Amino acid sequence: MTGVFPTAALISAIMFASWALYVTLVEHPARLDSGAGPGRAQFQPSYRRAAPWQASFAVIGCAAGAATAIATSRWLWLAGALAIGAAVPFTLVVIKPINNTLLSGAPLSDEDTRRLLQRWGRLHAVRTLLGGGAVMAFLLALGRR
Repeated sequence: MTGVFPTAALISAIMFASWALYVTLVEHPARLDSGAGPGRAQFQPSYRRAAPWQASFAVIGCAAGAATAIATSRWLWLAGALAIGAAVPFTLVVIKPINNTLLSGAPLSDEDTRRLLQRWGRLHAVRTLLGGGAVMAFLLALGRR
């Protein structure tokens, strides 16, 4: 199938997964290596810049994947849409409390900061897997014409 929806779904999923993978493998480990205080200080502007992009890619990928699933009646498009779409509620329900604490001006001990950053990294890896799953589902769907 050709068209704007499958293209938008695939490109959005690739962008989401690529950025998430970079954060998981490069940026967040470097953040952790810099120490608790500097790590938190770097997290704040990084998160504020990245969140709108990641959320947009997740929503576009989900909507375009779902639209393609409806148009083609192919379950792989729906599977990909659900995978990338799941990143949004997962973030809002599971990760947001950690984000709120790290982004607040409230003082935290180095140990609490380190623990929150480590937990955030593990949870962010779940988003990376969701994005990767969406990419795989969309590629498989494209291959089954």
